[in-house]
Amino acid sequence: MISATEADWSREKPLPGQYEPGKKLLAALRRYQRLRAESTPFGKLLRPFVVLQHRFWSAVSGADIPLTTKIGGGLLIPHPNGIVIHPDAEIGPNCLIFQQVTIGASPKPGLPVIEGHVDIGAGAKILGPIHIGAHARVGANAVVLHSVPANATAVGIPAVVK
Repeated sequence: MISATEADWSREKPLPGQYEPGKKLLAALRRYQRLRAESTPFGKLLRPFVVLQHRFWSAVSGADIPLTTKIGGGLLIPHPNGIVIHPDAEIGPNCLIFQQVTIGASPKPGLPVIEGHVDIGAGAKILGPIHIGAHARVGANAVVLHSVPANATAVGIPAVVK
């Protein structure tokens, strides 16, 4: 079983000879966060180049994942087209996010917190101050407006837990 607490970094490594813009985008995001944490003169010099790299892969992949987003290791985004993540949302380790997913704000104050090893189907919307438990699944095109417990499945518009 895939861990909900320990990141499996091998999931983010690009395969040689493969076109994987999602993994390239994540690599640029990780590089930027590492350089920002180091705060060395060399890191400050490299940061603008990494920002350009991130913007390039954002444009190529069609994903809007800000550089400051809190994402645990081992994230898989096999089809990153249309993914939008709020910069203050939190995503745990070893999650899987398909295309056209939105993780963001609602009229209520607060943002989603997604625990580890959560699978989010294509077109799903996770909005507002909610909590998605570890090993949960969110169905394709579900609109999640309420918290989902661990090991549960949320489907529908609005989503209900099954």
